[in-house]
Amino acid sequence: MSLLMKLHFKMSQHTKQRIAFTILGLASAIVIVPVIVIFAILIQKGLPAINCQFLTAMPRMGMRAGGIFPAIMGTLYLVAGTIVVALPLGVLAAIYLVEYARQNFLTRMIEVAIVNLAGVPSVVYGLFGLGLFVIFLKLGVSIAAGSLTLAIMILPVIITSSKEALSSVPHSFREASLALGVSKWQTIRCVVLPNALPGILTGTILGISRAAGETAPILFTVAAFYLPRLPKSVFDQCMALPYHLYVLSTQVPNVKPALQYGTALVLVGMVFLLNFVAIVIRARIRSRKQW
Repeated sequence: MSLLMKLHFKMSQHTKQRIAFTILGLASAIVIVPVIVIFAILIQKGLPAINCQFLTAMPRMGMRAGGIFPAIMGTLYLVAGTIVVALPLGVLAAIYLVEYARQNFLTRMIEVAIVNLAGVPSVVYGLFGLGLFVIFLKLGVSIAAGSLTLAIMILPVIITSSKEALSSVPHSFREASLALGVSKWQTIRCVVLPNALPGILTGTILGISRAAGETAPILFTVAAFYLPRLPKSVFDQCMALPYHLYVLSTQVPNVKPALQYGTALVLVGMVFLLNFVAIVIRARIRSRKQW
């Protein structure tokens, strides 16, 4: 009887495991299949519009002809400016919260505020950037104002991921370094940060994806409707792919659908390429870790 009960128990456990794996597989398919369908539609309808002229020429005829080169470069400028501002601030804030700040009511409130800021709608950040950077600081509608707005928007993501990455480094690493007479800041810079870098890059990847694809913040702070030239300084306006796609889809009549889908495909491809480069760098750094 006991043998039959053991067999029944093993069979029931195996059945439960198969059911759990089936549910997980279905959940993964629900997430992955729509993404594949979207990519397939974009490639099918947008690929015919993509050629050398489309990627390197200036827009003409009110964006009904020509290329999207200013929008591509404007997006790259904004992403670069955003990362230059947000990454150092986010990492330094995370270092302070993990390594220096005492765990008290104030730090807990700061952490709660950071988590809540990650859920604020992007249009609110756009209005905030308009009021602070464009009007109050008198930066005007410019790349500087747009980059600072996007940087504030992705700061919570970078701070949160950097905090988790720093906290995951074993405390024994810090103790061993301090025992050798190394200062606290040298320990953080030479021991903690290199081991936390893959996790920090994860937050940076998420930030790049969000910054490159947002429309509302740049709508108020930097994006130009039609600007067939490249900006000359960070205080100039620029075109950007998300806003350019929005304008093509809603404001410009008689636009070929291939141009709209081609622009969307370029935007998705650019985000994918930026993420791929960051993931490769993260994988190479992670492969060198000894723990």
